[in-house]
Parts: sequence; structure tokens; C-alpha cells
Amino acid sequence: MPPRFDTFSAALTFDDLPDAVLAVLRRSFLDTMGVAAVGSTTPMSAIAQKAALALFGPGNAGASRMLMDGRAVSPAGAAMAGAFTVDSIDAHDGTTPCKGHVGSAVFPALIAMAQAQDRPLDGQRFATILAIAYEVSCRAGLVQHATCADYHTSGAWTAVGVAAAGARMLGGGTEIIRQAAGIGEYHGPRSQMMRCIDFPTNVRDGVGWGAPSGVTAAYLAMEGFTGAPALTCEGPGSEPFWKDLGQGWRLVDHTHYKAYPCCRWSHPAVDGAAHLMQAHGLSPDDVASIEIKTFHYATRLAGYEPKNQDEFAYAIAFPVAAMIARGQVGVSELSSEALRDQEILRLSRATTLIDDVKMTEMSTDKRWAEITLILQDGTRLVDKPRTPRGDPDMPLSDGEILDKFHLLADPVIGRDRAADIRDLSQQFDRLDVHDFARLITLCTDAP
Repeated sequence: MPPRFDTFSAALTFDDLPDAVLAVLRRSFLDTMGVAAVGSTTPMSAIAQKAALALFGPGNAGASRMLMDGRAVSPAGAAMAGAFTVDSIDAHDGTTPCKGHVGSAVFPALIAMAQAQDRPLDGQRFATILAIAYEVSCRAGLVQHATCADYHTSGAWTAVGVAAAGARMLGGGTEIIRQAAGIGEYHGPRSQMMRCIDFPTNVRDGVGWGAPSGVTAAYLAMEGFTGAPALTCEGPGSEPFWKDLGQGWRLVDHTHYKAYPCCRWSHPAVDGAAHLMQAHGLSPDDVASIEIKTFHYATRLAGYEPKNQDEFAYAIAFPVAAMIARGQVGVSELSSEALRDQEILRLSRATTLIDDVKMTEMSTDKRWAEITLILQDGTRLVDKPRTPRGDPDMPLSDGEILDKFHLLADPVIGRDRAADIRDLSQQFDRLDVHDFARLITLCTDAP
């Protein structure tokens, strides 16, 4: 009989972690800190940090410095500010079957809690706790999507993973971990994702409240607070998603990485546009209009004329137009200047989204799109149906991940500090207490 989630979380050791798990965790550490660096420059991050300072002052739990900021608040406050900071730039890792993201919640939450520990963590201990958070989050997310009518944000199910892993970090055993997961799920945000797709705002993917909910749940459970059993871990219909726990690893099978700082549902169309432009030697002036055939949720991204970073994050027409006009979709395309670029806007306004039934049926474990460029002379160039690069079966190379990290981090924190984070995060599970503390300092210092 496979172990229950609470037994698994209480008993897991570093020696139980396969090399493939550690490889994903190292890659996600680096990738997430790059996003945190550029995210720290956004208005959304500044608001979250200001609110954390006002509402979450350090208490008996200890002080934790906010990611890429340096100011100290409580662990819950640092988790909230850090999660909003990472989520402010839609470029972090994700899990496709859950239609959401893990790293944007668990890294800010666990880094915040690690700073408040009486016994400093080394890399092995942090890697073990991080693996628990990822695996419990991924499986809880699968259960929630399978058993709930609404499509909830990542904050709803990462709260469960953070709670379980956080309780383990605090020294809790099986029963405390079980109670923490129940508290985290019960109080975690049950926010409907499509509300933010249809009306893009700062609420984003819910992790800004899921992360501190999980942290708070862990501390409550340690004090004896009890929670209703987590339905995503032990409720009706959950069994199939937990039966291979400890044998298979969802975090290995399902974690993807983004090539562009926008919703991944737009990525296959962006990739297709890049391919057609290069393959046919086109200039932006050659393109009269665009058609994108894709699944239903993706057509609701729309975003023909985004006015800010929130609207850009949940757009499809504008990022595709940016790729055609500029040959890239990067940090500079998030700027106010780019959002007013007349050539990008011309192409974006000339984009038609087609809600395709077949694409919707196919887009379960993958996200599909097919793009057509209509040239000024009427020629139609049709790309093959695509899924996004970055999935485990089409991974971004190590070089691409490194380039992305430096592209995001270097302009904000400088090349030298970015290089230090790069070198340490890529071996974080082998760091002693002193070097791991140095890595955390590098990730929480102000730019």
C-alpha cells in the first residue's frame, strides 16, 4: 500500500530523492530567482511589499526578509510579498496538467520560513522540504481539477503543499502535517482563474495568498490548531492521484519552463509565428493579418491592446504580434513603450482568434495552437499545430535557461550577483549551512 501524503511528507529523506527530482529543483531555483529579480521592479511587487510591511511585522516566529527587497517582516508576510513578486512577471515554472504554477508559491514561502528557523538549514534539508512542497502541490492540484467544477488558481492547491512542507520544516510529524494540510486547504484561496483571464489585474494566479495561507497553516498546526481533512489529499476521488506516491514523481513528469514572460497558453502561437517568419524570410511589413486556431481558454486571453503588465500577461494576440514585429518576446516587450508600439498594435488588431473544438479536446496534458499568417498579397502561410516548448518532452536547454535567467536578473541585480546566485542555486542541495545562508541572502538583498 502506498504511503499517505502525511506519512510521505514526514518520512521523506534526502537520500530518497532521485537525481531527476534534484535536477528539476535546481533548475526551478535558478529560474524562479530570475523571475523574482525582474518582478521586484514591478508596481505590483512594490504594493505587496508595502502591504507586508504594514500588516505583517516580525513577531515571535522570527523575521524574514522579502525576496529581492531586504526588509524584514514575518514569514507569512515575506511569503505573501515574495509570491506576488514572482507572480508579477508571468515567466515562472509551471505544471501543465494542473494548469498552474508551483514555484511561484513554494519558493517564496519556504525561503521565508527557512530564515526564521532556530536551526539553520543546509541544502539537503531544504531540498527535501522543497520536494515535499512540489509533489504534494502537484498532486493536490490534479485532484482539485478533477473533483471541483470551478477552475481554481494555483494558490488554492499550493497552499496545501506549502502547509505540508512547512509543517515538516518546523519539526511536525505525521499528524501535524495532516492537520496543516487541512488548515491550508480550508483557508486557502478558492479563486476562480478565468476571472483574472477575462479581467486581468494584480490578483493573478492566487499564489500571493496561497503561499502565506500555507505558511500560517503550518504554524497553526504546530500550536495544536486542527483542520478539516484536506479533500485534495484524502477526500472522495483523490485516491488515483496519490496511489504511486513515493514511486513516481509528478514534479519530474509535469514541470515545464517558459520561454516568454506571458501566459503559456499563448506560447505555441508565438513559437509558430517565429517559425513562419524565419522559414519564409519575412519582415513585419509582409504580414497583413493573423489567424490563431486554439483551445477555448486560450481564446479568452485575447489582449489586442494591453495597457499594462497584467493585461500583457494574459494576452495572446499582442505577444504574437510582438514576435512578428520584433523577433522576440522578452522583458523589453513589457515596457510602456512597447505597449504603445504602433507596428505591434497594427498586427495585434489584425489578429483573429478561432475557438477550435478539436484543439480544446486535445488540450489536456498539452496546450495546442495553429497559426496562419496572411501576407499582403493574400498568400496564406499555415504552420503545423504546436505545443509549447519547455515541457519535459521538449525541454528548454540548460543554455536557454541560463540565458533567460541572466536576461531577467542582470539588469536588476547586476551580473556579478546574478552569477553568484546562478552558481549556488545550481548546486543548492550540496551546500552546507554557511553557503546556503549566503544563497538566501543573495536572493533577499535589495537590488
